[in-house]
Amino acid sequence: MTIVPIPVLPFALPTVRTPGELRAQVRGWQAAGKRVALVPTMGALHAGHLALVTKGLALADVVVASIFVNPKQFGPGEDLDRYPRDEAGDSVKLAGAGCSLLYAPDVATMYPPGFASFVRVAGLPDLLCGRVRPGHFDGVATVVAKLLSAAQADVAVFGEKDWQQLAIIRRMAADLDIGTQIHGCAIVRDSDGLALSSRNAYLSADERQRALALPQTLIATRAAILGGMPVAAALAAGERSIKAAGFARLDYLELVDGETLHSLGTPAPGARLMVAGVIGTTRLIDNIALD
Repeated sequence: MTIVPIPVLPFALPTVRTPGELRAQVRGWQAAGKRVALVPTMGALHAGHLALVTKGLALADVVVASIFVNPKQFGPGEDLDRYPRDEAGDSVKLAGAGCSLLYAPDVATMYPPGFASFVRVAGLPDLLCGRVRPGHFDGVATVVAKLLSAAQADVAVFGEKDWQQLAIIRRMAADLDIGTQIHGCAIVRDSDGLALSSRNAYLSADERQRALALPQTLIATRAAILGGMPVAAALAAGERSIKAAGFARLDYLELVDGETLHSLGTPAPGARLMVAGVIGTTRLIDNIALD
């Protein structure tokens, strides 16, 4: 007799979909003496997201991840409708990384009829990406405030690739006395240096290769500045390199203060090089610390 092996199905996470369910589970863990970390995402998970879970486990006993594609941070003509979604696959990935719970609300739960409140952090959202994505960071701040309020976790972890987003969330959490500690997690890169992003899936093979101009230019520009080249000259050379690689648009290449995001004309402690551009139809961002 032939024995047919029973397939072992991948394990998916327990999932809750309302703030009340999420808060009850987190409070239960905290009542048992456990620290809880929250990892907010929009899904389409890659190794960079899973690194956030790993960082959360280093900071707390239990990690909760959220998946919500937030319509309020997409502008007209952006990729809300085609943004990749795979909750079932993401749940398996999160379970494998050590996550304990998935929070996956729908739009009606997050923004019920009559919803009229928004969170805006003055100043920071108007710089860098905010110049070409007006209103984007208001949507980010609003949804993150709701997620932090719903979970009331001890810590929350965000990726440093979205450095401007991280700076805005830190400012918001401090200003609003949100008890959750905000932590950044270092950028995870592919073997060739490109920062991992869910939007990398949009790139053709040729665009993917030419996109390497972003990390390569950041590294070259940093070396030039630290080698004594004036900041303006180093940035101008970097801009030429990115345009030569075939980017359809360069939104910015700037040296900024890592906290205020204000442009710097000379190197300073905590400075970061920030870049954003469009190749094909895909907008990519990246950054590195100057020192």
